[in-house]
Amino acid sequence: MCSRAVTSFFSQWRLWIRPLFITSYVILVIVLVPLLIIHSLQNGFTKSDQGTLIAGGFVLLAVPISIWQITQHIVHYTKPSLQKHIIRILWMVPIYALNAWIGLEFPEQSIYMDSLRECYEAYVIYNFMKYLLNYLNEDQDLEAVLETKPQVNHLFPLCCMAPWEMGREFVHNCKHGILQYTLVRPLTTVISMICDLCGVYGESDFSPDVAFPYMIAINNLSQFVAMYCLVLFYQANKTELKPMKPIGKFLCIKAVVFFSFFQGVIINILVFCGVISTIFDIDKTDKDKIKIISSKLQDFLICIEMFLAAIAHHYSFSYRPFVTSHDESTSCLGSFLAMWDVSDVKRDISEHLGVVGSSFSRRLRGKSMYHMARGYDESTRLVTEPAPSSSAPNLTIEPTEPPSVEIRPSVYGSLENTMTSASMNSETEPLLDHSEETSDPKV
Repeated sequence: MCSRAVTSFFSQWRLWIRPLFITSYVILVIVLVPLLIIHSLQNGFTKSDQGTLIAGGFVLLAVPISIWQITQHIVHYTKPSLQKHIIRILWMVPIYALNAWIGLEFPEQSIYMDSLRECYEAYVIYNFMKYLLNYLNEDQDLEAVLETKPQVNHLFPLCCMAPWEMGREFVHNCKHGILQYTLVRPLTTVISMICDLCGVYGESDFSPDVAFPYMIAINNLSQFVAMYCLVLFYQANKTELKPMKPIGKFLCIKAVVFFSFFQGVIINILVFCGVISTIFDIDKTDKDKIKIISSKLQDFLICIEMFLAAIAHHYSFSYRPFVTSHDESTSCLGSFLAMWDVSDVKRDISEHLGVVGSSFSRRLRGKSMYHMARGYDESTRLVTEPAPSSSAPNLTIEPTEPPSVEIRPSVYGSLENTMTSASMNSETEPLLDHSEETSDPKV
């Protein structure tokens, strides 16, 4: 009887999860706010304590807005291929806000706080790309649709580059142009931490004998490429993306990522030029204090900005389009675990590393072009070993007939299909060699 009551209770989780969230948050605020005020009064209620309390107020306003939206997506988890990435994007506000507020309390450890924030920044851009790809491939073959469209040329300042051929090449280049930032940003973050431990990082110092200006330049270039590919991808698919109102979503991602990054760069330039030391009346020789002030200024501004971002996310990534009369079948545990499943990230990064390695290898061998059949990246396994539940046709090659290629819907962004290394080794080289021998490189 007791076990049946417990099972019934958890089966009705949609009825109590939202009241539980509200009650827990109210208790947290009742306990936390008095403790912060008492701590500030014990320190003499300095300007630093005042800034921490003000920033904390914005954090307390921003976090529940985002958590509530995340909870609603879990309750109405009807389209996992889309909502999985939306939830990851929505986590950006709580992570940024809490990270920045902790940085205000412990400014000496700011580089470690910033490292987590910067890595998640790259993760958000990746998830936005996957969200767009999944949306476009839900009811159509994205690559086939792009092949029928007029050529999209490069934008300024890259307008002199040869345009990417619409279809397979365009999607491939946009996807991997965004994926590179997912690798570069965490890598430069780790290098920055190592340089800081070795005393050669030189934060806010643009001298050529420290690592800071080089890390800024690499991150800036990598982020520019990623955001440029997003813009170009939107230009090519704006008609198909119009029903999901992409402008607000794109601005939410671009504003938070770009603004926080360049805001930090501007503050570092002001530190280097002596503006921060003049405004806060600090001796220019006291570099440690200037570093702490600049770090706290950046974190304070982020706490305020995350409140605005939470409101923007609430309207841009709303759960309401996913509310249906059939969403009661989704289990609480299944929805929660799906939110943390990162197998698609591992698969895409492995694919990206394979593409980069193959491109580098071909250039060493004097092969400059990279040709592959449309839909190859994530559908090789479907060709060689179709899943039992898949509707993909069984492609076979008769010994007496030339091989035929059947155009299947592209599975970019598919959550179910993986590309094994064995299939890459067995398929890639013969396909590439064949393309080199024929006069027409396209299949």
